[in-house]
Amino acid sequence: MNRGGRQDVVLGRTWKHLRSAAVMSVSERTSQTTSDAARRVRRRSNSLLLVLGVGFLVFAVASAALYFVLRPDTLRIAVGPPGSDDDKVIQAIADAFRTESRTIRLSPIKTAGAAEALALLGAGKADLAVGRGDLEMPAEAQTVAVLRKNFVVLWTPSGRATKTSKRKQTPKIKEVADLAGRHIGIIGKTAANAALLRVILSASGIEADKVTVTHFGTDHLDELARDLQLDAFMAVGPLDSKITSDAIAATARIRGEPKFLAIETSEAIALKHPRYESEEIPPSVFNADPAWPDDKVETVSVSHLIVARKTLSETTVAAFFRQLFAVRQTIAKQVPGASHITKPDLEKDTELPVHRGAAAVIDGNERTFLDRYGDYFWFGLLLLSGVGSAAAWLRRYLNRDEREENTSHRKKILAMVSSARTAESNQQLLGLQHEADEIIRETLACYDDGAIEQEELAAFGLVLDLLRNAIAERRATLPRANVETVRAATTASRGSGGT
Repeated sequence: MNRGGRQDVVLGRTWKHLRSAAVMSVSERTSQTTSDAARRVRRRSNSLLLVLGVGFLVFAVASAALYFVLRPDTLRIAVGPPGSDDDKVIQAIADAFRTESRTIRLSPIKTAGAAEALALLGAGKADLAVGRGDLEMPAEAQTVAVLRKNFVVLWTPSGRATKTSKRKQTPKIKEVADLAGRHIGIIGKTAANAALLRVILSASGIEADKVTVTHFGTDHLDELARDLQLDAFMAVGPLDSKITSDAIAATARIRGEPKFLAIETSEAIALKHPRYESEEIPPSVFNADPAWPDDKVETVSVSHLIVARKTLSETTVAAFFRQLFAVRQTIAKQVPGASHITKPDLEKDTELPVHRGAAAVIDGNERTFLDRYGDYFWFGLLLLSGVGSAAAWLRRYLNRDEREENTSHRKKILAMVSSARTAESNQQLLGLQHEADEIIRETLACYDDGAIEQEELAAFGLVLDLLRNAIAERRATLPRANVETVRAATTASRGSGGT
């Protein structure tokens, strides 16, 4: 075989070798591309799940916070007895709160009386209670509002005129001190009225056991008026109370016009017993013609209070206080007793302190929205920061394979740098460069997916520059014959491909 024929055989073998290497390279690249695509799909799926999880968590926290802020608070309020004026007023307030979708709702608890209502408050079975100010109060009870003010009304019958004389009988009892040894009829069967009478008698210098007391129900006013053994009468209620007016009218009809007794020691009673207040009954309040009374009468009063536990939230009590006075005029049209609701006096020294929530609204020192919820905002920011940190950590954890692979690529390129510096042919350098191109493509895909950070990409760029410089330096030092051999092999492959 001549020399030209041998060269053709060598070129043919070289071409077959290159072609098989190319086929293997294409196959490997196809397999690697498929693997890379699957890995990127898995990484994107993990990232999507992470985003969805964090979004759901933020939504859940926001929804819970919104529900907590906007949901109405339901307060249990104990009141009694059923059907009383207090019960009617509280029920009207509860209906108004429910109708107008207020932030505070009331759930009335019916009790046998005010004492039982206060007992429920003390036992923690009620948040609010309606009770008379001179009853035994729970240790943690504090005033929220004055539901009504009850005035003590004491009167004696003047006696009816006889047939022989039309002159009115002069009453035998002219002042409270004359009640010693007398028989007094008290309207209402609560023991608090009898206790109040004993305080009045004691302040007037009369021993309580020298006075006989009989209680009459509010539905036994005629029996009260017809009992001739009674020397005087006592009622405790609002000045516009129908019960008090009816009782005075009944006794006047049967026993003669009333003589109202002034409690001249009212100021001393108020000083010794802060639960009571010194008041005056205005003239003609019970009747205009004839005027009952015909002049102002000094007396004492005791308030029916809406009280709350000291531990009840200041914000909750303030909201209830605002709502109460917002609907007062509206419910007063339905229940006249609602017009007696007043704010507690912060300047008076009373036994029962005013709740800080009501006091803040009265003084105008109520805390602002930021004052109340500023701590929650800071906590929310810290929580979001923690959630963000946790999400970042979870993201890095899910992308740990890609980061490890990136580290492996950097080490591989460093190894390729050593190979480039010892390469014996330009063909080997081209192979290293092709391999580096595949690594670059995969690394950039990981960076686009967020699997690696910019700092890691910068470190990858450093080792890549080393490889490029090593390839360039080695290519410059390779013998020219290697370059010509590669060119000849490339030309032969093109000729064969053209054939």
